[in-house]
Amino acid sequence: MMDDVNLPQKWEADYQRRTDGWDLSGPTPVFKRLASSPELIPGRMIVLGAGRGHDAREFARHGFHVTAVDFAAHAAREMHRLAEPAAPVEVLQKDLFTLPDEMNHSFDYVLEYTCFCAIDPHRRGEYADLVKRLLKTDGRYIDLAFPLDGRQGGPPFAVTESEIMELFGARGFRLLAREKPADSVKPRKHAEELFIFQKMEAGRRSN
Repeated sequence: MMDDVNLPQKWEADYQRRTDGWDLSGPTPVFKRLASSPELIPGRMIVLGAGRGHDAREFARHGFHVTAVDFAAHAAREMHRLAEPAAPVEVLQKDLFTLPDEMNHSFDYVLEYTCFCAIDPHRRGEYADLVKRLLKTDGRYIDLAFPLDGRQGGPPFAVTESEIMELFGARGFRLLAREKPADSVKPRKHAEELFIFQKMEAGRRSN
């Protein structure tokens, strides 16, 4: 049970053992750049698998209205402890797969990093469906995909560019941009890629 990635107890144990290697102790450099970019107009954002909330707070500092979701109690406590009154973030301690229907079509942005690779790979289609239902029409899915290294086992479970393109393309998303970021943290350089997708209106072509 303690190794079941579908349960918060597994991640709680990682925090307690300090085997939380996904945490960068600050905002992801790629997202820090995006948050200040004039290309992203501040709006309502949800961060899935937010951990200690470093990226959520970074976007909040730039005027985004941010909801951060994580089902590990330690992560939620840390987000409350590190809260910044000038950059408020709504913290939800909840399994992302059980987010209520009232949140459907509510967000301009969904942000993801080291969440997709942590869930059970058999649930990736379910995850893509979740992103689709959370976003407004024309909303954007910002995905820093990691690890693109073909590793066996996990977590983190390996991700491929083709899988991401297929998952979101099949759900009517249009690719707006992709890049191998020059500002990836050193240990993850060449093992991650940034994708920005747009949710298209039903019936509109995605290409």
